[in-house]
Amino acid sequence: MNQSTNNILLVRPSNFIFNAETATNNAFQNNIEEANESISNKVIEEFENLKTQLIINGIDVIVIDDTENPIKPDAIFPNNWVSFHEDGTVILYPMFAVNRRTERRLDIIETLKEKFDIKNIIDFSIYENENKFLEGTGSVVFDHEHKIAYACLSPRTNKEIFIKLCEALDYKPIYFTACDEAGQEIYHSNVMMCIAEKIVIICTDSIVHKNEKETVIQSLKNTGHGLIDISFTQMNKFAGNMLALQTNVGMHLIALSQTAYNSLYTIQIESIKKHYELLTLAIPTIETIGGGSVRCMMGEIFLSLKSVH
Repeated sequence: MNQSTNNILLVRPSNFIFNAETATNNAFQNNIEEANESISNKVIEEFENLKTQLIINGIDVIVIDDTENPIKPDAIFPNNWVSFHEDGTVILYPMFAVNRRTERRLDIIETLKEKFDIKNIIDFSIYENENKFLEGTGSVVFDHEHKIAYACLSPRTNKEIFIKLCEALDYKPIYFTACDEAGQEIYHSNVMMCIAEKIVIICTDSIVHKNEKETVIQSLKNTGHGLIDISFTQMNKFAGNMLALQTNVGMHLIALSQTAYNSLYTIQIESIKKHYELLTLAIPTIETIGGGSVRCMMGEIFLSLKSVH
């Protein structure tokens, strides 16, 4: 099983705005006093630059346009509603915010079917009826190579569904409680940890219970990962929201935002660079208003390409 892929889904936003529904438990969001048109122009520019940089660096990017209606403020973050797996499985996830549920678009999956081999779709979105949520690779950080999944529990990450997901994929579940410095549960696991093939970037200080922290650290060490520990301050600058990528010539990259890069110490950058090239992407407007960074924008596609006859 590969930990990283060179096929990425991006959704070009139509109506990116501050989402008050998600702000109730996403401490990373900030509302900016600026005209929506000005914000929209900045967001599109940041999106297009990110897309171009990925392509220049050998990543195969599939861009789908967000639909104008219904209005979907967070459509730019497709990793929360879907994940695409190496065995041909597609998972659909239950979303906390009602106005994010329309991001789940089966037409996107149909488009991907033209290029990729999709064998089955598992739909967990029915759990929205029970107010139980699991928001894709926001809630779940996968170690695909070792078939382990990590999740910090929160209003958006339900333990029961997390365990059901792991059963469906035959992954070992490791769950824990993680809070920010103010004691608020961290809304998504992928802001406090990133798993690459050889290293893990993680804010261990955020894991509340000593026994859970020891379990997580021991599991990561057992799988041969070097730990790069980040501080609360660095986590708040999206240093945990990185993503390992593989170029179409097999080079290994770690994508991160300029904000995240600027927060890192020289020794941390050197530790990452022992194994990976760093691909730094500037998305300050998207991060500030959306409360998600580079990793949140990328839907990894691990599906096999259809054979061409």
